[in-house]
Amino acid sequence: MCAPSGRTVQSSGVDVWALTDLATPWCVHVVVTLRVPEQLAAGPAAIGDLASAVRADPDALARVLRHLVSKGLFEEPSPGRFALNDSARALLEPGPRLGLDLDGFGGRMANAWSSLLTAVRTGSPAYDAVFGRPFWDDLAAHPSISADFDALMGPGHGTPDPDVLPDGDWSSVKTVVDVGGGTGALLAEILRAHPAVRGTLVDLPATVARSREVFAAAGVADRVTTIGQSFFDPLPRGADLYVMKSVLSDWSDREAAALLARCAEAARPAGRIVIVGGVTLDPVAASPALLMLVLVGGKERTLDEFRALARGAGLDVAGTGRQKSGKSLVVCRPTR
Repeated sequence: MCAPSGRTVQSSGVDVWALTDLATPWCVHVVVTLRVPEQLAAGPAAIGDLASAVRADPDALARVLRHLVSKGLFEEPSPGRFALNDSARALLEPGPRLGLDLDGFGGRMANAWSSLLTAVRTGSPAYDAVFGRPFWDDLAAHPSISADFDALMGPGHGTPDPDVLPDGDWSSVKTVVDVGGGTGALLAEILRAHPAVRGTLVDLPATVARSREVFAAAGVADRVTTIGQSFFDPLPRGADLYVMKSVLSDWSDREAAALLARCAEAARPAGRIVIVGGVTLDPVAASPALLMLVLVGGKERTLDEFRALARGAGLDVAGTGRQKSGKSLVVCRPTR
């Protein structure tokens, strides 16, 4: 089927139907899920052999691949034979595999978009209407999906930057708590960079259980304590530094304020809290972050929005900065 008019519809130079093309992203999801790039890694293959290897219908698979060839992804060097091109080779990397596989976490992200209309109407995620449970409960109920999520967020996708203090002064830091730190990639790098520091990782039990190999590989396992719990429960008290990387933007204002209040409670009287990412320091609107809206109802916040949220949780913004990657750093101290 074509556009209703049979023609490309443009407004002010924008091709509206190109913007609403659903075929291309779903075709990419399908070939990744079927492991087509892996089958073509050794060289071109005839569609019959390829379809047999990935357990697909040859005609249907050929139509999907020809659509992607027309978009510059894959090649058809001779009729009925398909091959990788440079663009398609990127699909062999771990990130695309985890983010696009419909049988794993990629399927959750893809299908969650069908709830966007409800999220826009209500201001709240409708993930549970699609999958039967809210996002975090769904991950807890499906360990393999949860493991995909942890892998997508954790090691293998760039080494985290351990420089989380804008002034770079670690002389007064002896203990660090990584709140919602996943499998510990950031905390491992902090401890590697600062051999006199001890760390505590707080995340859900199944997630911290997967942190052992991360800390062992970094050579810091003897300086780490892991605590498997919700970070909405009371946090370990009295640490010098509490770090949250890419956490607050996963939550609504109400939940983010509750989490900041837990940090303030644990950090009193002299600890600091550092928020890594999720706050824009530029005097412009924050990123739309629509995926966070449909998955969890979270958002990126401007510095003014974050400052108001922190103040209500008993924290003052004491400083800001950026990592080399451009990620924002916001340092807070308890006010009471």
